Formats: sequence, C-alpha cells, structure tokens
Amino acid sequence: MSQEQTLAQQQGSESGLGKRTLGVPALVFMIIAASAPLTVVAGGTTSNFAVTEVLGIPLSFIVLGVCLALFAVGYAAMSAHIRNAGAFYAYISQGLGRAAGVGSAWVALVAYNAMQVGIYGLFGFASASFIGSKLGIEVPWWATALAGFLVVGWLGINKVDLSAKVIAVLVGLEFLAVLIFDIIALAVAPEGISGASMAPSNLFTAGVGAALAFSIAGFMGFESAAIYSEEAKDPKRSIARATYIAVAVISLFYAFSGWATTIATGPSQIVAKSQEFGPDLIFVFLNEHGGMLLADVTQILFITSLFAALMAFHNAVARYAFSLGREGVLPRSLARVNPRTFAPVAGSLAQSALALVMLIIFAVAGTGSELGALYPVLTFFTWLTNTGAFGLVLLLVLISAAVIGYFRKHGTGYSLWTRLIAPALAMLSLGVVFVLIVVNFNVLIGAEGASALSWLLPALVVVPGIAGVAWGLYLKSARPSLYAGIGYGGEQD
Repeated sequence: MSQEQTLAQQQGSESGLGKRTLGVPALVFMIIAASAPLTVVAGGTTSNFAVTEVLGIPLSFIVLGVCLALFAVGYAAMSAHIRNAGAFYAYISQGLGRAAGVGSAWVALVAYNAMQVGIYGLFGFASASFIGSKLGIEVPWWATALAGFLVVGWLGINKVDLSAKVIAVLVGLEFLAVLIFDIIALAVAPEGISGASMAPSNLFTAGVGAALAFSIAGFMGFESAAIYSEEAKDPKRSIARATYIAVAVISLFYAFSGWATTIATGPSQIVAKSQEFGPDLIFVFLNEHGGMLLADVTQILFITSLFAALMAFHNAVARYAFSLGREGVLPRSLARVNPRTFAPVAGSLAQSALALVMLIIFAVAGTGSELGALYPVLTFFTWLTNTGAFGLVLLLVLISAAVIGYFRKHGTGYSLWTRLIAPALAMLSLGVVFVLIVVNFNVLIGAEGASALSWLLPALVVVPGIAGVAWGLYLKSARPSLYAGIGYGGEQD
C-alpha cells in the first residue's frame, strides 16, 4: 500500500468517511446518475409534452440551466470553504443560522428519501414489464423492486468508489443509448429538421409554469457533489468543477435530446404521440427504425438508469444521516461507519430500512388496485418523486440566500457578482420555479383539480422543516455546546 493510500485511510478513520477517493469525473457521474438521463429523456420529457401540451419543452432545459448556473456561482465558491457530508445542512447553518440549518437538514432528509424511494415504483414497473414482455413470465412490480433494493443496499455499505465505478459504467451506456436515438431521429425526421421546439414563443405560453415545474425534476441531484466533499480529491476545486460541468452537460444534453425527440415524430405530432405512447415513445420509435434488438437494449438501459439514480440518492441520504448523527442533531449511532470501507453503514442501513417499509406499504396498498400495472408509476413513483423535487427546489432557494449571508462575513477576495448578484438572481429565479411547482402540484401528481394530496404531500416536506427549526432552537438553550457545532462538524467549546 502506498504512503498516499495509508494517509487517506488514516484521514478516513479520523473523520469517519474515506478521504481522497473521488475525482472530478467520478463526482460528475454521481451527479448525472441522480438526474438519470435516459429516464428524463424517455419518461420525463415525453410526460411533459403529454401533460402540458407545450412544444418548447427542450428550451425549458436551457432556461433552467441558466438559473442553476447562477446558483452554482455562489454554491461553488462556498464549497471551497465548507467540507461537510451534510452539504445543504452545513451551508445553510453557516449562512442563515444553525436552527435554520437543522430545519433544512430535515427537509433534505425527507426530500432525498422521497426521491430515492419513489424511484423504486418506476424501477419495479419497468423491470417487471420488460421481463413479462420478453419471457412471458408475470412478475409483480414489487418483486423486481425488491431485487434492486437488495443490490442498492449492498453497494451502499461498501466503498463509495465501488458505487462510483458501477454508476460511471451505467451512465456512460445511458448517454450512448440516447445519442443513438438522437442520431436516428435526425436521420428519419418525417417533417424535416425544425427549430420550432427551441423557439421562445413555443415555451412562454399558457402552460409554461407546468412545463418548468416538470423540467426542473430532471436536474434534481445536480447539487450533490458537495455531499461527497469529505471523500473528494482536492475538494476546494473538484466540487466546483464537477457542479459546473454537470449543470452544463445536463442542460445541453436534455435540450438537444428533447429537440431530437420532436424531430423523431415531427413537431406537429410530438404532443399527440407523447399522449399516445408516453415513456414508451422512444422505444416504439427505435423498434420501428433501429430494430428490435436496439429497442430492447435501450429498455434495459432505461432500467439501469433508474438503478443508477437509486444508488446516487441512497448515497446522498446515507451521508446526510452520517453528518447529522456525527453532530448530535440525530442519534449519534447514525454516524457509525464501516471500519474497513469507511462507508456510512448506519445511515445506509437506516435508508434501506425506510425504503423497505415503503415498498411493503405500497405493495400491499396496490393489491387489486383499479390502476392495474400502472399503480406503482401513478402513485408510488409520481407522488414521492414530485414531493422530493418540491423539497429540493425549496432548499436551492434557501441555499441561494445562505450564500449571501455567508459571504457577508467571509467575502474577502470575492467579487460582488459571486457574493451577491448571482446568488440573488438565483434566489429570485428559483423562487419563481418553486412557486410554479406549488401552483401546479396537482398537475404534477396527476390529480384532477384541487385534492387533499396536493397539499398533504408538500406538507410532508414543510412540517419536518418547521419541526427541525424548533428542535434547533431547543438545542440552543438546552445544549449550547452541541448547538455551536451544528453545521461545523461537531461540538465546539
């Protein structure tokens, strides 16, 4: 073992998590995996066309990419100063105050868990459906979801670089599959090559609010590089670089592939075709123009895309739990790590336990449902992932405010653009997106008009946040030394 490896393991044992294992490429893959490129292109983009009937969906990714690039300016600058697996929690603690940090931590735990657990619904449906169509064997969705759950749980308690390698392969294959679809789409082009879907007049219409609310979900996870700041090589630079690269790649790739999707059917037919086929649209297209084998391979990669996202969000939750346990905000037992792999084993197992409980609940609740095979997609997946997106966009707004607060005290050497202008513009633009999500939440979850779910699901995020602030204020008076260490790595004298 080299001296550098020995030092890395020593550092890992001191702080709990392994050090110096993830470079910029690994971080970028972890970020993009959470965004699930093939899932967004095949499922998210077509669903957006179908529900909103807005042609300019591809342009929405560019608009949101600009908003998130503004966010990344201050976020990346802050990452050079704060290295904490709690990421959002630590940033908001040091920018807006410790009590606000605890509240945001609880919001983050709910949001990331909702995103991760909800994906099991679509993963179970897609994998069971594929097995049924190819082998003629009827497998319940929860059985294939459980199989994925076991693999995710095993990887979660092993070295993070093992997860990163698995994810890198899966994400690379996803990109290849989507690019093949894009190339075939441009070659077929039944209505010719058209820029209609990139025209501002086709985005900024009556449905723009719902369109942006749908599209922002495709970026969720882009901020997760900071979660690995204690395990990254050269975190002062790598976190910022990985975040910028991920935002650029995600926004441009989604915009290009969304545009290619409109070319595949023709701009005049994309809404109708999306409403007819939904997430199967690109697989139907590939079966017609690329052959059954290519369509089957792409469907398999769609399933592995979901698996990569499950893994990425699982890792994020485990590290949040580790950070909060280490600082005493949650039970300190959650800070336990595997002494061999330095993985946050307690946080990983806790997340797995929650996922298993939710899988059981929805499996039982869906027995005999009138929704049939689509039950896990229309309930489990749709309800929880949109709840998670609601919470994560709220956190992005709070982080933007926290950047301004932090650099009021630590702004030496930074321009006015970095300290104030960019984060203020990010807070304003992302605040608008958050309001759009609230206003269109019933549309996002597929509810007809106002429904109890349209306020109950967001409440699952907001109420824990308020309770977290109250808990932080209690710690301030009851355990001041613990409170002083919130967001700073532990108790301070």
